Amino acid sequence: MFGFFFIFKRLSSSPMDHLSFKTVSVNKANANKGWVVVDAADATLGRLASQIANMLRGKHKPSFTPNSDCGDNVIVINADNLRVTGKKMTDKIYITHSGYPGGQKRINLRDKKAKDSTRVIEHAVRGMLQGNKLGAEQFRNLYVYAGVAHPHEAQQPKAVSFTNL
Repeated sequence: MFGFFFIFKRLSSSPMDHLSFKTVSVNKANANKGWVVVDAADATLGRLASQIANMLRGKHKPSFTPNSDCGDNVIVINADNLRVTGKKMTDKIYITHSGYPGGQKRINLRDKKAKDSTRVIEHAVRGMLQGNKLGAEQFRNLYVYAGVAHPHEAQQPKAVSFTNL
C-alpha cells in the first residue's frame, strides 16, 4: 500500500514542482534603500521611535534580512514639537557617566529637550537598535532636525505618516 502511494505521488505532477522559491538575502550591493521624511509634530516619543527604528532596520520591507543594513534613510523633522505622556517631562532622567569617580551626571527630559531636542529622539531610537556594528551603521541613516527645513531635498524623500500613533 505504501509503495503504491509513493509511485502515485511521484507520477502526479503538482504545480509546485516546477516553481523555484529561493530566499533572497539582501546585502549592501542589492539593498533598495530609499529616503523617508517623518514629521514628529505632536507624535509620542516612544511610539515614534519604535516606528523609526523599524524603518531603519528595514523590517517594513518584504526583503528584510536581519544581518544586513537594508533599511531606509529616515529624516525626522519638527523634533521641537515632540510630546510625551504623563509626568515624563520632569520624572524621566537621563544618566551619563564620565568614567571617573563622581562623574555621574543627571538631566531630566525637559532640560535635555530645551538644550537640544534632536538628541531626545536620537537617544530613544539608538536604544531600540541593535548594540553592535550593524546597529551603529543603521543609526547613521537617521537625520533629525528641530524645525521643518532639512538639507536632503535632492534625495526626493517620500513623506510617511504613522497612522497608529
